[in-house]
Amino acid sequence: QVHVVESGGGSVQPGGSLRLSCVASGGGYRNFCMGWFRQVPGKAREGIASIDLNGRTRYAESVQGRFTISKGRDENNLFLQLNMDSLQVEDSAMYFCAAERSQCYGSLEDFVYEYWGQGTQVAVAS
Repeated sequence: QVHVVESGGGSVQPGGSLRLSCVASGGGYRNFCMGWFRQVPGKAREGIASIDLNGRTRYAESVQGRFTISKGRDENNLFLQLNMDSLQVEDSAMYFCAAERSQCYGSLEDFVYEYWGQGTQVAVAS
């Protein structure tokens, strides 16, 4: 069973930066397609960044140029980061990390991903 845990959320002023981290652990895997999603109450979950099995990245238009996704690994875990710069009030949301064993081809659709974390809250306010 794959276990996904996010960290790094918090409060920041508009124009500020935050870094979100995610660890995917579990036995019997080599690599994962991984992505970051976010959701605000009353709205659908939004895919904002993904990185596929070959390291290719994809971003939603809403975060393109401001957010950067990266992936690393050790022998037991996969690590995912999301560097968020020039944060705006509209970026406030619960942020989720997701992982998928098969190739996702950069998908930002949540149904593609099998494993999910519990989320970490990001609040951008003056």
